[in-house]
Amino acid sequence: MHCELLPVADVPAQEGWLLEQPHPVIAVGPTPCPGADVVVAQEADARPLVAAIEQQPDAALVLVQLLRGIELLPLPAALVAESLAYGLLQTGAAHRAWLAARDAEPELVAGESGPAIELAREGDILTAYLNRPEHRNAVSVEMRDALVELFELVALDDSIQRLDLAARGNCFSVGGELREFGLSASSLQAHRVRSLRHPGRALAAVADRVHCHLHSACIGSGIEIPAFAGRISAAPNTFFQLPELAMGLIPGAGGCVSITRRIGRQRTAWLVLSGRRIKAQVALDWGLVDAITA
Repeated sequence: MHCELLPVADVPAQEGWLLEQPHPVIAVGPTPCPGADVVVAQEADARPLVAAIEQQPDAALVLVQLLRGIELLPLPAALVAESLAYGLLQTGAAHRAWLAARDAEPELVAGESGPAIELAREGDILTAYLNRPEHRNAVSVEMRDALVELFELVALDDSIQRLDLAARGNCFSVGGELREFGLSASSLQAHRVRSLRHPGRALAAVADRVHCHLHSACIGSGIEIPAFAGRISAAPNTFFQLPELAMGLIPGAGGCVSITRRIGRQRTAWLVLSGRRIKAQVALDWGLVDAITA
């Protein structure tokens, strides 16, 4: 059995029960159910989640176990736990099969339209734009390092009262640069890099001074990283998606931490297990963004 589907009334209420379950628990019913990993209104809503779990049982299990465990952890410890869980899945058969199915070998991807992030300053406000529109602002190694440097600059310069982060082009970011997946020599090396060069951790350190404005596609790390910001606004056409499960993975750019702390463990699990997009208004209703603005 890869998951358990229960009516809300049948989910045990005792504290700690969920932590002991060796599979995702989906509760069906109209009332809150803290003892489940996901709650859906009716059984039909659970079917696509069950199907996704059956297709990717290892990633689904790691996801819900991680979300259960990090709920009360301090942010640095939660990020370490996410990175370790992500690294475990990088070595798994499902992700290796996804890598093998690609047409090309992994490669570093660099842009040619100036710096990866454009900066402009007026008084005490620093404005930054993701500047790889030709790659839909994918979070490549180049972009990751530029983001870390940007947030470290804000941390070092107390005269910057606010950082406004947006993006050039048709969308904010489609997430991790898939052409670079598989470049690390080992999952341990990748974990070491995440420990040293993590945009989400660097952003969290200055979150109270950062405003992200999002538009159109915010996929994977394209929302995982901004979700650490103190304030997020979104254009009306913005949508959000966490597609990592289909690759045999979970969100690994901090999203299991940042998104959960905005919308809760159960809605985060639903986003990952369903792989579905949500629009700006739903994101606002849930608290994933703080405002919808042009």
